Amino acid sequence: MFDFSPTPEQQAVVEKVRRLMDELVYPNEKYVVPHHGLPPEVIKPLQRRVREAGLWAPHMPRAAGGLGMGYVTLGLINEILGRSAIAPRIFNTNAPDTGNAELLWVAGTEEQKARFLKPLMEAEVRSCFAMTEPELSGSDPTALGTTAVLDGDEWVINGHKWFATGAHGAAFAIVMAVTDPDAPPHARASMILVDAGTPGFNLVRDVPVMGDLSEGGHGEFMITNCRVPRENLLGKRGEGFKLAQLRLGPGRITHCMRWLGQAGRAFDLMVARALQRETRGKRLAEFGSIQNFVADSVVEMEAARLMTLKAAWKMDQGDEAREEIALIKFFGAKVMIDVIDRAIQVYGGMGISADTPLEAMWREARAARIYDGPDEVHKYVVARRVFKSYGAALRARAQAD
Repeated sequence: MFDFSPTPEQQAVVEKVRRLMDELVYPNEKYVVPHHGLPPEVIKPLQRRVREAGLWAPHMPRAAGGLGMGYVTLGLINEILGRSAIAPRIFNTNAPDTGNAELLWVAGTEEQKARFLKPLMEAEVRSCFAMTEPELSGSDPTALGTTAVLDGDEWVINGHKWFATGAHGAAFAIVMAVTDPDAPPHARASMILVDAGTPGFNLVRDVPVMGDLSEGGHGEFMITNCRVPRENLLGKRGEGFKLAQLRLGPGRITHCMRWLGQAGRAFDLMVARALQRETRGKRLAEFGSIQNFVADSVVEMEAARLMTLKAAWKMDQGDEAREEIALIKFFGAKVMIDVIDRAIQVYGGMGISADTPLEAMWREARAARIYDGPDEVHKYVVARRVFKSYGAALRARAQAD
């Protein structure tokens, strides 16, 4: 039923991405500045080369200036880009700009597209997404304390946000706020565009987190009587939750394939070390425990890859693939962390040093089990859907009897 063999067109794109990774990305990893990415003088020429190669913004449709080849192709590309933390920015497919660009393309007015989307697509600016709040559960997007009240031709926003990835240096934020408190839970919130530097929209700190590669950090905002024009509403009033779900589905495909890229790089390092390192008169590759590491990693990565491609394929067919996306979110994160952890174990003391990229990869990877919904929420979604379908089948059978 499912054939994930790349088409000739997909294969050509994948090979081109691999060549650019070898030429442009890996040699420039040494220039990365923690939480700031690559310096402008380094990254701008690299981005120009990607644009010339026709691989710019692969997550966006062609009409928006992107590659526009569907979710399976996007997944195959991101499996390669995921091998390096700097690659997404070079290809202009870095989070949270990807999701924000998709939202602006789908829900933005022509004026919003010109003002916010165009510079984002040109990589002239970065953006952030402010939804999570410290006082409330981040895994429940219907529970928000931030409010936006319409006062004449302006929204007046008050609230407290944190873990806004990329906040430091972002030109604007998309803020989730309650605009209709008396509406049903999924219709209370809206999305509002807020320019950086707007009075009352204050970035108070970068939240210190595990890992040090995320460009722009993870910001905390205090929002006090922040006034923005009425026309900064993104989409329709009360559609915040709907738009958030629209944003997260494709984003999880991208995340999961990037995680496979990280796992694949760790796997390559692990196998090379096992073949080269000797102890007690034998290569590490000859020990059963190391062989188990390798075999377990192969089967887990293959399973995660096929599951993710299946979810991407279903989305290409117009299916929301909610259960498949929930499955790959918690399974893919675990696979990545486990493969990196095994690679560290094979390297021993060197694995926890900065002499290999593994320790930084592990610190970055741990967050994958939390952001975009913790594992437990996605497992709950899967279990609930299973019980619902089995319950319906049992009731139908009982009625037939």
